[in-house]
Amino acid sequence: MRKRNVAILFRLNKKEAEALDKKVKRSGLNREAYLRQLISGVVPRDAPPPDYYSMMRKLHKIGNNLNQIAQKAHVLNVVDVQRYDKEVRKFNEAVRKITYFQRKMNHGSDINLEHQGVDWKSHQLCGESG
Repeated sequence: MRKRNVAILFRLNKKEAEALDKKVKRSGLNREAYLRQLISGVVPRDAPPPDYYSMMRKLHKIGNNLNQIAQKAHVLNVVDVQRYDKEVRKFNEAVRKITYFQRKMNHGSDINLEHQGVDWKSHQLCGESG
């Protein structure tokens, strides 16, 4: 037996239906899930950009590199300053860009990706290669 066994049919005009469909598409949810969230008092957010998870994996990798550098420095009682500074800059730039993109998405603004130095097709962040 279905948990949701009450069907509700209601009508929208074309403009309302288009607005709903646009919001549903941006959220990444299906229409029913979107409306259920609204009924529950939750306004669904836009889904993250397609490469959001790729960017987060890169951030995780950079964070791991920083941890490895810190562990090495602790064991050897030395710091590879150049390597550490490079990784910190990459990390800070990636965080800045992801934060910028997320804020833009939550406010419905267009994002100028080229201006932000992100190559979405090759999944490059903050000028890093590979």
